[in-house]
Amino acid sequence: MSLPVSTEPVRIVRHPDRVVELRLDDPARGNALDLRTAEALRDAAREVAADPGGAVLLRAVGGSFCVGGDLRAFAGRGAETGAYVRAVAGAAHAAIQALYDLPVPLVTAVRGAAAGGGIGLALVGDVVLAARSARFRLAYTAIGLTPDCGASWFLPRLVGPRRAAELILTDRVLTGDDAEHWGLVSRSVDDGRLDDEARETAAALAAGAGDALHAAKALLRADDGDGLRQRLAEEARSIAALADGTQAQRLMAAFLAVRGRPKAGDGPAGARAPESVS
Repeated sequence: MSLPVSTEPVRIVRHPDRVVELRLDDPARGNALDLRTAEALRDAAREVAADPGGAVLLRAVGGSFCVGGDLRAFAGRGAETGAYVRAVAGAAHAAIQALYDLPVPLVTAVRGAAAGGGIGLALVGDVVLAARSARFRLAYTAIGLTPDCGASWFLPRLVGPRRAAELILTDRVLTGDDAEHWGLVSRSVDDGRLDDEARETAAALAAGAGDALHAAKALLRADDGDGLRQRLAEEARSIAALADGTQAQRLMAAFLAVRGRPKAGDGPAGARAPESVS
């Protein structure tokens, strides 16, 4: 007897060792963020925040972590494009803030493509592990948009303003090893070890001295939560305003036209999961 296939794009799995797993589970679409998925992510993040266990593990099913917003859902809406993009960004940003504010350690595991909004979702973790073959790509400017999901806030703090500008403005792609070298992630690991490493790291944190870990995390995040909240609001306004413009709509239409019928996993950063992120 076969097990039923989940139709939810985001799931929560609670493990006996007090690790709470938040799992992106729409692999056929590269875990892209349309409004349904963004709202599911927001709701799941809030549910996890209400009872986070001893540590939280954020990972994805399939070949890509998250290719960003679903460009197919953005394009062709005309005057309604900005409102739709604003709604997607608002839901995704609520999820980012809820995850950032978690009192317990958050581990993220990135394989394949992390593009567009998937970058901010990856970087929200306290410990970020990346498969060596992972590909990190912003690529908003390629379709006439600006970063969202906190990317413009996280990147300068992690890699410095010069490298953040290069990543955002030039569409540079980083491998998992590059991301470790730049300080974007905690460490890169062999592809076949990513899930085990992430699970073991989260379990060790969940079994650790909880009071001390919570206090240490609070010190590391002191005074930063409001700054992220304000930046997320600014990012949402910017990306929605640009999405209504003729340049962005022309670039999105051109992106889709060049590729014909988009393959599963196409995202707004021009990233097919995972091979065409290079």
